[in-house]
Amino acid sequence: MAARSTWKGFLKVSLVNIPIRVFPATESAASLSFNQLHAECQTRIQQKRWCPHCEREVPLSEVVKGYEFAKGRYVVMQEDDFAKVSTPSTRIINLEQFTDETAVDPMYVDRTYYLAPDGQVAGDAYAVMREGMRGKAGIGKVALYGREYLVAVKAQDNGLVMYTLHHAAEMRGIDQIEELDSVPKTVKPEELKLAQQVVEMYSGELNLNDYKDEYKEELRRVIDAKVAGEEVVATVTPEPASNVIDLMAALRRSLDTVSAAKKPTAKADLGKKAPAAKGEPKRKRA
Repeated sequence: MAARSTWKGFLKVSLVNIPIRVFPATESAASLSFNQLHAECQTRIQQKRWCPHCEREVPLSEVVKGYEFAKGRYVVMQEDDFAKVSTPSTRIINLEQFTDETAVDPMYVDRTYYLAPDGQVAGDAYAVMREGMRGKAGIGKVALYGREYLVAVKAQDNGLVMYTLHHAAEMRGIDQIEELDSVPKTVKPEELKLAQQVVEMYSGELNLNDYKDEYKEELRRVIDAKVAGEEVVATVTPEPASNVIDLMAALRRSLDTVSAAKKPTAKADLGKKAPAAKGEPKRKRA
């Protein structure tokens, strides 16, 4: 099924305006969803809109959006009121600054989207800006789903990727975590060396396709078993025991384990004949 765009506008870099479409990069349907049921009869629960003042159920046609400007006092917003909100970000992703693509802290990333040119004419300009942005991230703003987001746009493969970002005011500082106050700022050199060796043994080229959603697969197994009326057997996962009391011993065991796992196993060379043992006569060809 082809992806469907959720936003249409322009990507602006200085005086260059490129018509684009925005496509979600993630698929929400990939997760398992559940419904709320009444445990007694397994009937799906209905969420009703109830007005406590009128003491009746309210149909969706009578529901409006209201902003509480004072305690218990609201101003009603109609759809045309939202249409009156006109800022450049409602139609234009204006990249106001460029920085190294590694400068964007992943902690700030909210969601990921693909940007594609809107029409064949826009394709050439899109390709030029994509190549011009290699290694850089453009920072700008865009209005999506009723709010304005800070965004970062960078080149990836044959296209452009846009990340919506949290504003700095939305982020908690790591200094707010009181449990970190007692953590040592320096470590013993010999322990550090062993830790670095363990990390290096596990280092390699990243391929996220190697990682599967094991929880989802296990949950699907349990669901399928219950649907088939079979007995569900729980998979036993042992609780890991803390072993940080003797850190050096744990690190050394880690190195030994990884080293043993990476040793090449001896393979029989089926292409060569084994040499004849001493005293064994050589066989003559027929």
